[in-house]
This record gives sequence, C-alpha cells and structure tokens, in this order.
Amino acid sequence: MYKLLSHNDLDGVGCGILAKLAFGQNVKVRYNSVSSLNREIEFFLENDHPDTFLFITDLSPNEENEKKLQQFFKKHGNVQLIDHHKTAQHLDEYEWGYVLVEDVNGRLTSATSLFYEYLTSNNYLEKSNAITEFVELVRQYDTWEWEKNENHKAHLLNSLFYLVSIDEFEETMIERLQANDSFDFDDFEKRLLNMEEDKIERYIRRKRREIVQAKVGKYYAGVVYAESYHSELGNELGKEHPHLDYITILNMGGKRVSFRTIHDHVDVSEIAGHYGGGGHQKASGCNLTDDAYKSYVLDTFHLDAIQEDAKRNRHNLKESAFGAMYKSRNEDLFFIHPKDDNWIIEHNKVILEKVFKSYLEAEIYLKRTYEAWLVRDEEFVEYLMNEVRKA
Repeated sequence: MYKLLSHNDLDGVGCGILAKLAFGQNVKVRYNSVSSLNREIEFFLENDHPDTFLFITDLSPNEENEKKLQQFFKKHGNVQLIDHHKTAQHLDEYEWGYVLVEDVNGRLTSATSLFYEYLTSNNYLEKSNAITEFVELVRQYDTWEWEKNENHKAHLLNSLFYLVSIDEFEETMIERLQANDSFDFDDFEKRLLNMEEDKIERYIRRKRREIVQAKVGKYYAGVVYAESYHSELGNELGKEHPHLDYITILNMGGKRVSFRTIHDHVDVSEIAGHYGGGGHQKASGCNLTDDAYKSYVLDTFHLDAIQEDAKRNRHNLKESAFGAMYKSRNEDLFFIHPKDDNWIIEHNKVILEKVFKSYLEAEIYLKRTYEAWLVRDEEFVEYLMNEVRKA
C-alpha cells in the first residue's frame, strides 16, 4: 500500500494524478496546505501500518517531523520525499530525500516532473506522449517558464485547475491521460477557459488601481489585497511597475501572503523565509504572521495607491528625445530627458545632480523617490502651451 502527501496546488495535484496512474487503488492521496502537512505526517506515523510506503511531494516537513521521518526510515524504510524548492535543499542530505531545483540541462524542475522521473525510472509507470505533455505543462506553469516560452496552454491548464474541484480535475485528467495519445482540452473546457481569461483581465484591471508602494527592508515592494489569481496578478503588476522589486499579495481571508517578482536580482523565497515561509526565487509565500502583518498591513494600510502611468499617449512618451513629463501627488513636475549620453531629471525646472545611464534607471529613481507618474497628453500639451505664452 502507498500513501502520498502532496501540495494542494497544480504541481502538487499533478503528483497525485501520477500516483493514481501508477498505483491505482493501492494508493491513498491526501492534498495539504503548507501548514497542514505536519499534522498529516504525525497522523501517518501514529496510525498507518508501517508497511505503507509514504511519498511526500512538493512540500517539506518541519524540523521535528524531519527527525521522526529519519527514525521511521531507519526502522522501516518506506519513505520518499521529492521536492524542488530551494528552502527544502537541506532534506537532500537524507537517504529518503530527493530535492532538485534544476536538472542537468539547467531547466527548473517541478515536483510533478521529478515524481514522473522517479515513477518511470522505477518501472511504476510507463511513459506516454499524453502524460509527458501534461507533466511538461505543469512544470512550465509552476516555474513560470510558460511565459518565456509563450506556452499559453500551461497557463490554461492552471486556470482549469482552479475552475473545478480537485476531485473533478483529478478524475478528468486521469481518464484523459489513460485514453489519449496526446493532451488537449475539450470544446466545453475551451469555452469555459475563454470566459475565465476575460474574468482574469477584469480582475487585474481593478487591482491595478489598488496597489501601494512601500520600502520594506532594502527592497521596494508593491502591496495589494487579493484572494484570487495571485500568479497572474503578481506578474502583470510586476511588469506594470518595474521599479518595484517584488509584489506582495495579501489574502486576508486565508491569512496568507504571496510574493512574486519578475526580476533576477530578487529572491522572494528568502523574503518568504524571513516570515517562516518559502518557495521559488520568483514565486513564494508564507502565513500572515505577526511580523508579516506589521510589515505589509500595519505599515502600509495608510498609504495611497500608486497612480498609473498614462496609457494611450501620442506625445508625452517614455524615452522621448524631447523629454517625458511626470507629476507627483503634491503637484511637483518632473521631466526625464537625454543629455549627452546620459539621462537627467528636471524637478520643477531644477536639474537634479544625479545622472543616469538609461531612461529606465532614471524612471526607477523617480518613481521610488517621488512616486511620480507619466501624465496624459492633455496635461503635457497644456503645460507646453503655458510655457510658450510665458515666453
């Protein structure tokens, strides 16, 4: 008999689907949040038959259960942990632990891809084109590689996962992977997913107007309250505000914090680790601890939302050789314009001493220091006309 304890997201449930494809009725699967895993491990150690083989995927135990699992393994064997998070790498030191962040080709792994490799190499599961494609879609979504590869199908798979119950998703995927030579969505799912895409766009558009900016430690964070679409929201807000080092998404109902970044210089798993959580370099999370609550709720609740840059300008454009006009909350005006081989900022007609190598570098400084935004064409043209009249 086998038992699988896995995460309750797409990557974790992907492991459960593979386990049921490999072991059928001989495996019991339990999906867990990060916080509930340790209760499940304790229950297994106290109640399950010692001949039961325990798999743990996409999650890692606390230090106390780590020691208990080592004792169980020495006495009975029958334990295999498979994970891909940096915060779990210390578990690779155990004979029962297998943690791999990147494969030999430098590709980021997922728990589903590692578990698939384990099951097929140990002859528990036979490879097929459909299962291999499904596993790769899960891996690309979980590592956010799908966006770089423009593999929209991976994103749609995750959207479908959240549109139905875990039981329904699991049952549908198992039937599809057993019956077909390739993986695809049916016509009903495609229509459903098209509607979901529209819903996500509307949700993100609303949240763009709610994000605030705060300096937390050495980094600039964007903070927003949201209960849905954390990955999509974090990615879009990160691209919308590249001057922010990372995006913090607060789920007050679930008492969870998600961290997302589009930058390579930030490792949000370290930020999450500071509050007792973990995850990937660009996508991590933690519980809303007292420290996290102070940093991202108490210290930011009074802040005004970031003003969005004008979107449809034809004249006041970023990186323009004539200069781009910005404004701050206290009505200060700024111009970013080139000078020689650099870019400078003019603040209320006074040139700042600081010189920048690129437009983006100047804009990042301006937005971090003054929270200024690119004004609309109408305001830009009116300012120029007033200056001409004065002259």
